[in-house]
Amino acid sequence: MVDNLEWTVTETPIGPLMLAATPAGLVKVHFHADRPERVVAAIAARLELEPVRVARIDPAQEQLEAYFKGDLTVFTVPLDWSLSSGFNRAVLELLYARVRFGAVVGYGDLATWVGEPGASRAVGVAMGSNPLPVIVPCHRVVNSNGDLGGFGGGLETKRHLLAHEGVLPEPLF
Repeated sequence: MVDNLEWTVTETPIGPLMLAATPAGLVKVHFHADRPERVVAAIAARLELEPVRVARIDPAQEQLEAYFKGDLTVFTVPLDWSLSSGFNRAVLELLYARVRFGAVVGYGDLATWVGEPGASRAVGVAMGSNPLPVIVPCHRVVNSNGDLGGFGGGLETKRHLLAHEGVLPEPLF
């Protein structure tokens, strides 16, 4: 019997997000999900699951809605880390556990925390591989000089998330 990869698209203030979950928990959040079918098919093939579109994936969707309303600062949705491994997974798990709403951390600091000082570029690669953005807050990782650094969802999305969390001022227009 094949387990299902349940997936849906939810509208958010940063655009449509595709959410996918396995029986173990939320496995993927994908930005700009206007046409998510290819992403879903790739995940389903990799995890050997049958993709099934559903209306909602709770508690993930419920928690994202609360986050964007300003009513939630800590996600507690069960996560399935199977799309991440090795150093990348270690960095992402540490980020998820230690960097809270409204805070930021430098790439180099995160490298030091994971026991690999000087591996800030590798931390950047780990952020780019994050299968669970927003929930695992790679938007909270910035350059040591205060620049935003990169972001898979685009810098405007990163700015929006950091403004939402009170780190940056809201745009004037």
